Amino acid sequence: MEAAAIIEADARELIRRRGLDARADQLEPLLREVVADYEHRSEAGSLPPLRDPGTVIAEVGAAIGGFGPLQELLDDPEVEEIWINGPSEVFCARSGRSELTPLVLSTDQVRSIVERMLVTSGRRLDLSTPFVDALMPDGSRLHVVIPPVAQRHWSVNIRKFVARAHSLSDLVGLGSLSPQSAAFLDAAVASGLNVIASGATGAGKTTMLNCLAASIGPRERVVTIEEVFELDLRLRDVVGMQTRQANLEGIGEISMRRLVKETLRMRPGRIIVGEVREAESLDMLIALNSGLPGMASLHANSARDAVTKLCTLPLLAGENVSSRFVVPTVASCIDIVVHLDILPSGQRAVREIVALPGRVEEDVIELAELFHRRGGQLVRGEGFPPHPERFERAGFELSKLLAHSSSRGGLHREAAT
Repeated sequence: MEAAAIIEADARELIRRRGLDARADQLEPLLREVVADYEHRSEAGSLPPLRDPGTVIAEVGAAIGGFGPLQELLDDPEVEEIWINGPSEVFCARSGRSELTPLVLSTDQVRSIVERMLVTSGRRLDLSTPFVDALMPDGSRLHVVIPPVAQRHWSVNIRKFVARAHSLSDLVGLGSLSPQSAAFLDAAVASGLNVIASGATGAGKTTMLNCLAASIGPRERVVTIEEVFELDLRLRDVVGMQTRQANLEGIGEISMRRLVKETLRMRPGRIIVGEVREAESLDMLIALNSGLPGMASLHANSARDAVTKLCTLPLLAGENVSSRFVVPTVASCIDIVVHLDILPSGQRAVREIVALPGRVEEDVIELAELFHRRGGQLVRGEGFPPHPERFERAGFELSKLLAHSSSRGGLHREAAT
């Protein structure tokens, strides 16, 4: 029996005998008491030695007591995000709106909870690495910044992945998309067009990528690239990769650029980049320009800003990369931009869908408006997407998909010819 399992069993028995609340403040002192007793018995030779008491305490604490006072918020399906500005400033977001919770923690509690959250991630947090981005056991994304980078207290942010939609039809039911726009996006993905999901933080970009991916054909091999695993693709043939921090010696880092390059050696049918932030955008554009369809998400204020940003980020890759190469490349290999927004009511919805016909005028890429939000509804614009032949090959009649009609019945795929 492993040391951690023995300590967990002893701690549970002690909690039962003393009648303690497993989530109360007494849990960590109790675990330290159990570990001290274990080490005493280990020195006598009756138990295997304990190599890392701190890690075992965090691991057993998470297994027995969850994450202390925060567990109730983590278990609440209405809570989308939790953040801690200081021990007495614990906030959460429900339905897109933030609120201050009545929770008051101690500094030691915050540190103990974070250590438990990090124990399964393999990522570290110390003075040499004062911030961390990690995945929690339940799939939530954890971001922590500690002093001296943070001003006074540990800054903690937990973004729960509360997915209420797994397909474009689900987004129609939630009011984020209209039936016609959903039918068009379904056809665009199935036809192999390249799609960018843009929007502010928390606008629903990851959920949109998941829903768009549901329209990918069952025989396609999909490779995803992310900083931290967040995508939840319900497809048969999927390989997910995430970045890695450098170790204590400063080596071993695996960047997004490296992962995008490795993807091309893995026989992908399609690639999905979870978040384009920096120079990896150049490698992504090169991959998409080679005939490999894909999708990505991007922080931006509008669809136009997303296209502008895609023309700027690749310049970070080096002085030899110029806008003379990047701008026409973006115009030729990005086909659709879906921009998401958080409405005043807190609802997440698609604000506009634009196409890139491929034309450039004085370094400005032309955009064609396919759908835009007007009067609370997503309505058809006047534009048309590029590559109508791809829609035809996939068995879709583009003129019907984009007909100016208010009576669209939902997602429908024509039989392939």
